[in-house]
Amino acid sequence: MVLEPEPVLVTDPTLMEVLDELRAREPLFHRRELGTTRSHFEAMTTDDFWEVGASGRAYSREYVLDVLEERHQRTDADVWETSDF
Repeated sequence: MVLEPEPVLVTDPTLMEVLDELRAREPLFHRRELGTTRSHFEAMTTDDFWEVGASGRAYSREYVLDVLEERHQRTDADVWETSDF
């Protein structure tokens, strides 16, 4: 018996369109073309939205919206790269 260190993740071919849409939005709140105001971010999330940060800590929707609103008022550039969806 051979144990794999990590599961092999394969996207169901019927979900490729969904994956492509998510990939185009990732990272969701860092695509200026999708909006930069609180109302834009509210429209992209449900009322029960919450996020898990890299530390594993959970953040409420209100907290995330507050941070995003503050972040997008600044003029310095954020540079992001994503991969391995």
